[in-house]
Amino acid sequence: MLAIFVGFYVITKVPPLLHTPLMSGSNALSGITIVGALVSAGTQHSTLTTWLAFAAVVFATINVVGGFLVTHRMLEKFKKRN
Repeated sequence: MLAIFVGFYVITKVPPLLHTPLMSGSNALSGITIVGALVSAGTQHSTLTTWLAFAAVVFATINVVGGFLVTHRMLEKFKKRN
């Protein structure tokens, strides 16, 4: 719970200009999470481990895709209009 409040406080204090680099860093961390979860799922120690790793892959993939969509939207705001 503390991490949620600290994360919310930190994100709300970031100026809009820095959101795109912040999302890129978040995408990199989620990419690392995906790799770790895939390795964990491949070990097949137990059924619980496999299901937790699968859930981690799903949630990290959602985070990466959402991050790229937000980054794309932010970069569209900086393009010159014709």
